[in-house]
Amino acid sequence: MHATTFVRSYFDAWNHADPVAVAEHLSSDGIYIDVPENSRGSHDELIISLAEFFANHRHRYELVGEILEGPHTIAFQYVMRPPKAGRNDAPQAVIRGAEFITMHRGVARRICDYYDTPGKHQPLLAVPAGRQFVHGAKYAKSGLGEARLAAYRDRLDVVMRQEQVYLQIDLTLPKLAEIVGCSVNHLSQVINAGFGMSFFDYLNQFRIEHAKRLFAESSGRGDAALDVAFAVGFSANSTFYTAFKRYVGETPAQYRRKHRQVSH
Repeated sequence: MHATTFVRSYFDAWNHADPVAVAEHLSSDGIYIDVPENSRGSHDELIISLAEFFANHRHRYELVGEILEGPHTIAFQYVMRPPKAGRNDAPQAVIRGAEFITMHRGVARRICDYYDTPGKHQPLLAVPAGRQFVHGAKYAKSGLGEARLAAYRDRLDVVMRQEQVYLQIDLTLPKLAEIVGCSVNHLSQVINAGFGMSFFDYLNQFRIEHAKRLFAESSGRGDAALDVAFAVGFSANSTFYTAFKRYVGETPAQYRRKHRQVSH
C-alpha cells in the first residue's frame, strides 16, 4: 500500500472513532507503542484501549506537513483538535503529535506514537524516519521513589478492590489518578512498573473478573451479555467481547454455558 493511501485510510479510521478500523492498519502480530504513557499493546489490545478512548474522546485528527517515507518506514506529524466547545465550555488545547511506523507488506508492524501532553511542556522527540525507536529508562526523571510508589500502589488497590471504581464506564487514567491522589505520570508508573501491565490491562482484569462473578450468580437467569458488559464498566458489547475472550480464553456465551453445565 502506498504511504499516502495508508495514512489517509489511517486518519479516516481515527476520525470515525472506529477502533477496529484503526487496528486493521496494524498487523495481527504488530505492536502499538504509546510513548507518553510508556505503554505498548498488541493488535487486540489496541482495539480494547481505543474503544474505551473513543467512548470519552471524539477529536479530529489532521495531517501536518509532508509524509516521510523510507524503504520500510512512514513518518508524519499530526494535530488532534478537540470537538467544538459549547458556549459555556472551557477551550481545550490542540495536541500535536508524530507517528513513526515500520511497515511490512502494506501493514504496520510497529507504530510509535509521540504526542505532547497538555500542561507538561515537553517537546516532541524528533526521530528521523527509518530510525527505530529506542526506549530509555522509563521513569528516570519521574521523581517517584520506592516508598511513594508503594503508597500509591496500596491506595490504588483499595480504590479498585474495595471501592470498585472500575465499574465507572467513563473511568480514564487522569480520572483514576485524581481518585488515587497522584499525577497521571506517577499513576502510569505505578501500573506499569508496580503491576507490570498497561492501564487498560489493569482496568480490564477487574472488569472481567467481576463479569465472571455476575455470570456465575445469574447462571439460571441468563442475563444478556450486554447487560453484564455495562454493569462492569464497558461502554460497548464488542469491547467487552474482545476483552473477555482475550483474558478468559473463551467468549462470554461459552463461559456462561460451561458454568451452567457445571452447576447443574
